[in-house]
Amino acid sequence: MKVAILGSGIVGQTLGAGFLKHGHQVMMGTRNPQQKEVAKWVAETPGASAGTFAEAAYFGELIVLAVLGRVVDQVIQLADPANLKGKTLIDTTNPIADAPPIDGVLPFTTGPNESAAEKLQALIPEAHVVKAFNSVGSGQMINPHYEQGVPTMFLCGNDEAAKKVVSDIIRQFGWEPFDCGSIVGARAIEPLCILWCLPGFRQNLWTHAFKVLTH
Repeated sequence: MKVAILGSGIVGQTLGAGFLKHGHQVMMGTRNPQQKEVAKWVAETPGASAGTFAEAAYFGELIVLAVLGRVVDQVIQLADPANLKGKTLIDTTNPIADAPPIDGVLPFTTGPNESAAEKLQALIPEAHVVKAFNSVGSGQMINPHYEQGVPTMFLCGNDEAAKKVVSDIIRQFGWEPFDCGSIVGARAIEPLCILWCLPGFRQNLWTHAFKVLTH
């Protein structure tokens, strides 16, 4: 597939390299495609390219949103919602407040009965938002190995076909998809970021993952 990565930080770089590893075409979207960090990543990542947010969004058949939660609205406008119409968008973001953790617990900008993913879906109603890849660190996102077995990646979204596309990517990246229903499920999935980060802030443990055990 042609994949657009909206965001040039470590999550965007990691997922972009992962898509390339598995044979996809990748364009990274950013405010300034000529900035040093982006040019360095493109030079060091065979097959990668970079463009503006709008250029990448137009290029991509699959869109990956990998920016700070508090700039999502700006990035969507820069990408142009018309470029996202009818496309699957993986929302990896978390609504983390611009404040330090309290005893290891990250503060969120959302309350318990709302989610950033629902707001995003309302912002781009003609795109198919699927929440995924928000509950683990970038170091474990691509084909991690755990002695206890294949880790679980939680996802949710309103469009079944879009969730199938994302589930196939999740399996390709070495995870087991776990469908949590409609986009409302993001109310439960997004706080997993807080839980995942907790042992990191408290004990400097950043390599774990979640796994659902079933009979």
